[in-house]
Amino acid sequence: MAAKQPLTHERPAATTVGRSADGPAGSPSQGHAAQRVPHQAEPARRADGGHRQDGEPRRRGRPRSEQADQAIIDATLELFAEHGPEGLCIEDVAARAGVGKATIYRRWPGKEDMLLDALAALRMPLPAPQGRSVRADLITLVDALCKETADPRRARQLALLQGEGLKYPRLLAAYTKTVAEPRREVLRSVLRRGVATGELREGTDVDAAVYMLFGAVMALRGYGNEAADPKYPRRLVEELLRGLAAR
Repeated sequence: MAAKQPLTHERPAATTVGRSADGPAGSPSQGHAAQRVPHQAEPARRADGGHRQDGEPRRRGRPRSEQADQAIIDATLELFAEHGPEGLCIEDVAARAGVGKATIYRRWPGKEDMLLDALAALRMPLPAPQGRSVRADLITLVDALCKETADPRRARQLALLQGEGLKYPRLLAAYTKTVAEPRREVLRSVLRRGVATGELREGTDVDAAVYMLFGAVMALRGYGNEAADPKYPRRLVEELLRGLAAR
């Protein structure tokens, strides 16, 4: 009867290679047990098709390119100004931005979400009020607004946002929240300060005054002579203050 083999504590499923500690590959071990090597996993593949080298940090997905992001935003705003939201499509944005459609879909699920982010790029800061006088601050702010309105592409974008607001309420709400309302608040702060310092009469309807200023600026669209007149902001503010100034 064959003798029982002694029990060992080694795991039975270990894999051995054909090279012993002393001999070449395939030769039997000479005085030493065959070297045990754990199963080796296939090296991780990089996004470029190669393999990750030892010590190279593991990355999750492809890194986002700021250059590609900006190209997509610029292309979106350009095409929006040319064709409106109805005529805007992912294929045209990708072609103009010089990226693949997959690059866009990795960032946004559809054109409306893409356009929502693009609208944030319209949020250009107004000059900070200096606080010398309500008149001086309002002229500076209105002058900045008039210069923006003189940009045909921006004027077209604003007109489309207001005209398509009923069809795309998310777009109009996003523009109002991120672009329009912060600007109105800057004008409100100047007018409130004027009431507090006595430059403007008590009971001034601040919101009505803000809409008068914005409306007079937006009315310049299509009237090149007025838009090019550098004295228009001063004339506008002085006419407004005739009715708002403290008596």
